[in-house]
Amino acid sequence: MRDKKVKAPKFSWSFLLPNYWLTWISVALLYTISWLPYRLQLWLGKGLGKLIKLLAPKRYQIAKRNLELCFPDYTDAQREALLAANVDNAGMAVLETSMGWWWPTWRVARKAEFEGYEHVEAILAKGKGALVYAIHNMNLEFSVRVAGLKKPSVAFYRKHNNKLMDYMQYHGRNRSNKYMVNKKDVRGLISALNDKEVCFYLPDQDYGRNKCEFTPFFAVPEVATTTGSLLFAKQANCETLFLASVRTKTGYKIKIVPGLENFPSGDDNYDVARMNKKIEEMILIAPEQYLWMHKRFKTRPDPNGPSLYG
Repeated sequence: MRDKKVKAPKFSWSFLLPNYWLTWISVALLYTISWLPYRLQLWLGKGLGKLIKLLAPKRYQIAKRNLELCFPDYTDAQREALLAANVDNAGMAVLETSMGWWWPTWRVARKAEFEGYEHVEAILAKGKGALVYAIHNMNLEFSVRVAGLKKPSVAFYRKHNNKLMDYMQYHGRNRSNKYMVNKKDVRGLISALNDKEVCFYLPDQDYGRNKCEFTPFFAVPEVATTTGSLLFAKQANCETLFLASVRTKTGYKIKIVPGLENFPSGDDNYDVARMNKKIEEMILIAPEQYLWMHKRFKTRPDPNGPSLYG
């Protein structure tokens, strides 16, 4: 039988060489911070966000431009406030990653909130897989760990270029995932769905011109939207759902809503347009927590046309 699982990276003594020392220092610092009181981590996260603004000005400008494109009806003051809050959340996302990788289960459970998980349970009770379309909220790394308290999931995995970070990343994520499949292993994810697993897929980024349709997203009329998300729904014995992970005043809420009716319909453009509309709804639950620092509108209908990012 074909093994669809990504093999766990093993510890290597080469990780002790000088070229990994900076990585070790970063890991040790984040691990130590992860044990601090949560309220203090929130404060540190805001400070880290301000640092990201200084050290990654291009990402800051991308977020600013995305907000201009998506919310042209907002006033300048409204967009500036949303951008400032987004920067704060970007800093906290770094600490939420360490929380997801290293917090003990009892501490994760204290911050866990669920809304709509009965929709997942209903699909599994039918003997089908649950294909969960998750949006790129910046707390997703921790929130997937939260979701794993209900049922460990299956998701795509992209190896980190730094082998030590790949070791840390895999074993950190493996605390909430049943197993992971290579990011290009379409058959592996379909097989997992046919095995009645809960599988996560993130359809809301620009994956390029291959297998995409140009459909509206917020105020941008033609946005490259992957049709890969439809492939799994077409070929696997599954039903679909949408998920937003939201940091609240008391914890992290996993909010799940039912998928679209008559989906897939056979009209790919129509289906991904409907998906984008649903994703917009999920983003607007907490727009300040969304990953606006990604070039969502990089691929244009005319490859020779001007970039929306200048």
